[in-house]
Amino acid sequence: MTEADFIACIRENPVNAAILDRMPSLGLPDAWLVSGSLFQTVWNHLTGQAPDHGIKDYDIFYFDPDTSYEAEDAQIRRVGQVLADLDAEIELRNQARVHLWYEDHFGVFYPPLRSSCEGIDRFLAVACKVGVSLDGKERLYAPDGLDDLIRMRVRPNPSGNFSAQHYTLKSARWHAMWPEVHVVPAENE
Repeated sequence: MTEADFIACIRENPVNAAILDRMPSLGLPDAWLVSGSLFQTVWNHLTGQAPDHGIKDYDIFYFDPDTSYEAEDAQIRRVGQVLADLDAEIELRNQARVHLWYEDHFGVFYPPLRSSCEGIDRFLAVACKVGVSLDGKERLYAPDGLDDLIRMRVRPNPSGNFSAQHYTLKSARWHAMWPEVHVVPAENE
């Protein structure tokens, strides 16, 4: 699957297409549509499901050095207004401030990031490590390629914040929604 094929495929999901079309006008720095809404749309394409089958939410990353809660909350409200007509849960997160709350929420240390792509690099599974730029030039970021995603193979991403417990929970949900998915167990389950 080429980058152009991937982008055409994820645009089959009308929510992805709307986000990609509208987000450049918001001017969010280093903004990316990431992970589940992308790889799960491809899985739906591969398995003949509806484009939005099983997609829980649509994650958007951006990177703003203003790490205040108030600044992120203002962006969440603004983006929420722009995308209010979509029948979807939108999760907008400033990757510059993830390290401020991640450990309290997930129980795992998370060092400060320098870009949204570093946040993509830390997803629990290799197949999840995808993003499409929202700056008006749709570019694919897939640091490990698309092989795992296309083969519907879920295997641990050995990042510093990896949690076998969270990986096991998420991969079990994915396997339930897409039985064709092959899950490689985490070594320290």
